[in-house]
Amino acid sequence: MVELIHTLADHNDDVNCCAFSSSLLATCALDKTIRLYFLSDFTEVPYSPLKFHTYAVHCCCFSPSGHILASCSTDGTTVLWDTQNGQILAVMEQPSGSPVRVCRFSPDSTCLVSGASDGTVVLWNAQSYKLHRCASVKDGSLVACAFSPPGNLFVTGSSCGDLTVWDDKMRCLHSEKAHDLGITCCDFSSQPVPGGERGLQFFQLASCGQDCQIKIWVISFIHILGFELKYKSTLTGHCAPVLACAFSHDGQMLVSGSVDKSVIVYDTNTENILHTLTQHTRYVTTCAFAPNILLLATGSMDKTVNIWQFDTETLCRAKIPDQPKQFTENWSEDDVSNWLCAEGLEDLVDIFKMNNIDGRELLNLTKESLADDLKIESLGLRSKVLRKIEELRTKVKTLSSEIPDEFICPITRELMKDPVIASVLPVYCYQPVTLHPHVHMLSHVTPWTAACQALLSMDFSGQEYWSGLPFPSPKFTILIIFKDTVR
Repeated sequence: MVELIHTLADHNDDVNCCAFSSSLLATCALDKTIRLYFLSDFTEVPYSPLKFHTYAVHCCCFSPSGHILASCSTDGTTVLWDTQNGQILAVMEQPSGSPVRVCRFSPDSTCLVSGASDGTVVLWNAQSYKLHRCASVKDGSLVACAFSPPGNLFVTGSSCGDLTVWDDKMRCLHSEKAHDLGITCCDFSSQPVPGGERGLQFFQLASCGQDCQIKIWVISFIHILGFELKYKSTLTGHCAPVLACAFSHDGQMLVSGSVDKSVIVYDTNTENILHTLTQHTRYVTTCAFAPNILLLATGSMDKTVNIWQFDTETLCRAKIPDQPKQFTENWSEDDVSNWLCAEGLEDLVDIFKMNNIDGRELLNLTKESLADDLKIESLGLRSKVLRKIEELRTKVKTLSSEIPDEFICPITRELMKDPVIASVLPVYCYQPVTLHPHVHMLSHVTPWTAACQALLSMDFSGQEYWSGLPFPSPKFTILIIFKDTVR
């Protein structure tokens, strides 16, 4: 069992990150501050909040000893703080001045990595506070980073979806596309995978992204051969982009937070869901386990941090959830097998697995496919399966019909407030050659403003191009397509 034992609501804006040491909890937010709390009673330390950054603070992390806290911000700096008194030890500026999105200490506290929006990754000497090495990824912003437990390499994740492995000399060892639409977070399990071969150490790496998935990787280390990264499995418990993931200190649990406002706790051995927590009212942006006690912190865009405590007895056994994932079309083959067992059709599990029947294929099954393709000879059994499938189809229709899709944001899949449905209007397209003379005179403004003002200079009235704004309905809409970006 997991219990909500405390809620922190001191930040004035979205919470971006939280981190534990052995005695403290740190949180940071869009309100430019970092706050520190005692784990004993969750009261704020006397010198909190920590203020230096001039823009949003994206990430914070403790050194392994807990004596130093690092924070990084849109202002392009990574700041090191003394956790005993809140004093600033160093301010390290990203060489490019780009917003810093993530920072992580190495396991031995000798190095700190900072990753920025322009794709640069910097390895700092955490003792001298000097820049040690610098490199960059080909595309996208660096938004995720994790050191391997041995400390001989680290992994970064980019907004383009690339997972990149670096050694301690900042040499790029490996890079591959891990998540469509971008990676949001990654984390190593601190405990080796049991049963490794002689001379090899295996560790699990979790990554999550905008594709609503959590991927589990196994990385092996050997002094002579280097390392090997292998994809293991995908966890699909969330129905929206996954923004954060973290392993427990003992490696037995993995937690994730999502745009769907839920927190899911997985058993890492069986990959079954242990708990689904739904107390946050906005996107869950961060989650972290305490290093030596069974505490979990989750932060959200609702400006709160929830503290959860686990019951040790229930953690010892993973259970299959009583209800499968809500959206049947997203079921995996294992979910279909669990559903068959729950419906008393366990004799069909092997047949369905042999034919790779997942949720989408399940909904498309017919009496002909059951008889001809799956070779289910019993008429009564086929009829029972069809009845159960029809119940699922009815449920899918009910779920999809509750809210019209036009009232759901196509990006976040949240219910929009006061949506406006625009009528279909004639569209007019103008050649760039006609607009460029007017646009180039407006190079100091944004492309959208330039386009609108260019039309005004061509004697179009405001009503003729403003749409989707609180103005009188336009007579027609003008579609402007630029081949080149207006600068």
